Amino acid sequence: MKLSNNTLREAIAMLLFILPYFYSFGQTSPEQEIEQYAQNISGNVGVYALLIETGETVSYQADQRFPMQSVYKFPIAMAVLDQVDKGKLSLDQVIQVLPSDYIPEQGYSPIREKFPKGVELTIRELLDYTIRSDGSASDVLLKTVGGAEAADQYVSNLGIGDEDMAIALPEKIQVANDTIQYQNYSTPRAMTELLKTFCVDSVLSEASQALLFQDMIDSKTGLGRIKGLLPKGTIVAHKTGTSATYNGLTRATNDAGIIVLPNGNHLAISVFVSDSYASDKERDRIIANVAKAVFDYWRN
Repeated sequence: MKLSNNTLREAIAMLLFILPYFYSFGQTSPEQEIEQYAQNISGNVGVYALLIETGETVSYQADQRFPMQSVYKFPIAMAVLDQVDKGKLSLDQVIQVLPSDYIPEQGYSPIREKFPKGVELTIRELLDYTIRSDGSASDVLLKTVGGAEAADQYVSNLGIGDEDMAIALPEKIQVANDTIQYQNYSTPRAMTELLKTFCVDSVLSEASQALLFQDMIDSKTGLGRIKGLLPKGTIVAHKTGTSATYNGLTRATNDAGIIVLPNGNHLAISVFVSDSYASDKERDRIIANVAKAVFDYWRN
């Protein structure tokens, strides 16, 4: 049967219309990939990723609250550096750290282990310990800026509401009570928005921004998380957070940071895993898989 020219043109037009659907069939979006990972691990997973230069996002349970654990040391460090920029504090200012400032033994604190009788440290040194997740250093800095309420107000002044992020308790209290950590919470969206604010909104001086960014790059915690599956040499400025494990339950395994993509763009991402009975390796791996999926999606 010979087709008329009109029929042939209509057939070609229909083919061109449906080809994109055939092309995309079987292709997995980042959200679908993340959902697959989340469904294969015990616990809750939340993700919010933002390509800062374009405003594009990838989201999965991004508005659910998760316990921050040590990720909250990032906004605390920002609050400290804000006071440094305003002349209220100095990086060279010496702070007396007393044994009574130390968090309980089950919490991570190299200062406590190295200086059991106390020590004098500069604010700059305390910031370095804080980004390396020393809970005692974080508590001393939190007290120095006026306590949890002052740090929480600083975050609110940046436009992040209490319904999305709360700094309520110091490490000393949080470490001593496994369930109370839920009072220090954030949504993945709020943490990623804070990372964006830190990166592009000039809320800190260039010197303070560079100092904190470099400390987060140099951090050796959570190397198997956001950094775990990215190409060697990828720049990642990040802050991890991890709770203790009791009776097989880990209430928080987190990582949040800024990835510099090969094309020079910046990817801000927060991945939170809560209330999980999975192993340490499995929890780290899901964060690494999520980060790689988003990295690959935007790398070019």
